[in-house]
Amino acid sequence: MNALVVGLSYRTAPVSVLERVALAPDEIPVITRELLGSRHVAEVVVLSTCNRIEVYAGVTAFHPALNDIADLFAKRAGMNRSVLADHLYMHYDAEAARHALQVAAGLDSMVLGEAQILGQLRDAYTMATELGSPGRLLHELVQHALRAGKRVHAETGIDRAGQNVVSAALQLGALRFGTELTGRPALVLGAGAMGSLALARLRRLPVGDLYLANRSLERAERLAAGYDATPISVDQVYPLLRQVDVMVSTTASPGHVIRVEQIADVVRDRGSDRPLLLLDLAMPRDIDPAAGDLPGVILIGIEQLTEAMDAVTVADLQASERIVAEELSNHLAEVRGGEVAPTVAALRTRADEVVSAELRRLWPRLPRLTESEQAEVNRTVRRVVQRLLHQPSVRMRELASEPGGTRYADALRELFGLDTEGASTADTLRVGPLEDEA
Repeated sequence: MNALVVGLSYRTAPVSVLERVALAPDEIPVITRELLGSRHVAEVVVLSTCNRIEVYAGVTAFHPALNDIADLFAKRAGMNRSVLADHLYMHYDAEAARHALQVAAGLDSMVLGEAQILGQLRDAYTMATELGSPGRLLHELVQHALRAGKRVHAETGIDRAGQNVVSAALQLGALRFGTELTGRPALVLGAGAMGSLALARLRRLPVGDLYLANRSLERAERLAAGYDATPISVDQVYPLLRQVDVMVSTTASPGHVIRVEQIADVVRDRGSDRPLLLLDLAMPRDIDPAAGDLPGVILIGIEQLTEAMDAVTVADLQASERIVAEELSNHLAEVRGGEVAPTVAALRTRADEVVSAELRRLWPRLPRLTESEQAEVNRTVRRVVQRLLHQPSVRMRELASEPGGTRYADALRELFGLDTEGASTADTLRVGPLEDEA
């Protein structure tokens, strides 16, 4: 089985396409089960964020699995697969692992080095585990990816400027606003992970009066309490926009929740001398893009955030890439070692069966041997066989860590007629939490 990543992101697709494919949390189980229904897909983890939608899969056949995943994306987008293919990217086997590690390290993020993706990847894996969709292959891949991400953030300065989508949006917003946002009244729409991060960043500025709106007022009340914010219901949003200067919108709604007609009414009441800054960090977009054409409205969405990427030193970037390369090498060595493990186990099992059969034939020919003498012969013969097999077993594991190294295991299976089917079923065992969560 091999790893396959298929997805689209801000790098390959415009927002108009991304938002057609974007997945709300309650849609991910449906997509996951549909993918597992393919006879070529055995493991699945779905990662959906504000600027990327990716399927990590353990597949038994490359082209059929790729087609199944691409078809699912195309169906969701309501587009012909050949058209959507222009926006899709694909990584297979070692390149799939490399991509996963780069994503976790923030090296593939819109804001280089942002740490939020680590939590998003962990959440995606946790949801997949609850669905029983990752096996050993994806468990080990995600674990190494998270390890690489943590090392990059701990051992380099790539995120020292607070690299994440929210802080980048606020930096760009202040620039477009023409003044600092400190002391300005602000509103956050949406009480999810991005909304929580927005509250934290706004409070840290600090802004003035801070409000949180959410469909579930109870959830808004719980989250707002931690940031000294005032919870409000969604029907209070438009009246409040007449008072605040900044709104960060982060919901997972399927369509626009802030419409241009209502914003036009808000702008008339506010007056032309009080600009309104709207930061739309949702996918699909929360705010009708036409609102950005209204006088007195500054609208910043995902598309504009590439302008706000903070500079990262070449040394930090190179150090981050070295860590990713090191962790990738460790991961591939473990994966390839795991691929030959059934062959090593089968060889030792075959040797044990041969020794046992020969000893059973030997004992009737030596009836005068005592039990202790038989035991000593048994230990000696098995020790000799184990020592003979030790060096080839170790060497095969070493060779397996190199590209194409599994051919040695193939040769061994052919030479000794080994059956590894029973041992290889371990690859599909379902796994639990990541090691650092246990």
